Amino acid sequence: MLLNYIEPALQERWVAQHEGCFYRNYSRDVLEVDTELKEVLLARDGYLRLLPEGLLVDEDALRGNDFKSRYKRLEMKRRVFREAFKPIDTYAFRQQLRIEGSVSQLLQEKQEYILKTYFNIDLSQESNVYVREMAGLLPYVRYYRGNIGFIARLLGVLLHCRTRVVRGKYSQTDNSRAWLPSVEFQLLISGLTANDYRELYEQTRPLERLIKEWMMPAELHSMLTIKHHGERLTTDRVLTLDYDTELGDEE
Repeated sequence: MLLNYIEPALQERWVAQHEGCFYRNYSRDVLEVDTELKEVLLARDGYLRLLPEGLLVDEDALRGNDFKSRYKRLEMKRRVFREAFKPIDTYAFRQQLRIEGSVSQLLQEKQEYILKTYFNIDLSQESNVYVREMAGLLPYVRYYRGNIGFIARLLGVLLHCRTRVVRGKYSQTDNSRAWLPSVEFQLLISGLTANDYRELYEQTRPLERLIKEWMMPAELHSMLTIKHHGERLTTDRVLTLDYDTELGDEE
């Protein structure tokens, strides 16, 4: 999958070498990649492993004297067999890449259909980068709905910043009997100019609407805000309203 993603043009040009590691539960599947030689070294077994062991070595091959020369001849024989099976292993590997690419394309088309049909999001028309990145989670939203900690971490990853969650109460009136529980996701970002703040604010509004609609319970009021963080506030520069504050020159 990674080779298809990183080097899609090389799908039919890779030469595969199977290392045949006996124990690889915690080993990398792709041990080494050489994009210049178009060679990929895999931890898994190749078709040579399917042959009976007697074709390579018999029981008495390493017994008796002259062990080193016997072992050297066996290693040479093994290398010859590996080279002989390389075209077969390479063909199988390319077929696997082809199948994986087809499956990935089908899954992508399936995802686009689900998002358009059930979530009213057309990825081909969506220009907001945060909505596009988050849209892939929507088919699995039942696992994350109302998970405040997960949503905060997700926002931090999407916007490459620290986040803070502030819980409280919300009401459109002063009537305390109508209060709703409230959660505020604060994006802690420093050094934004007024223009930077306005631009980021506009970019994150579609993301905020998406979170409210699909990831938050209806009985919980939520909001996404951008907060200054990491710099000492001073009055010798222009700050931004609702980010720090706005200080203007008095007439």
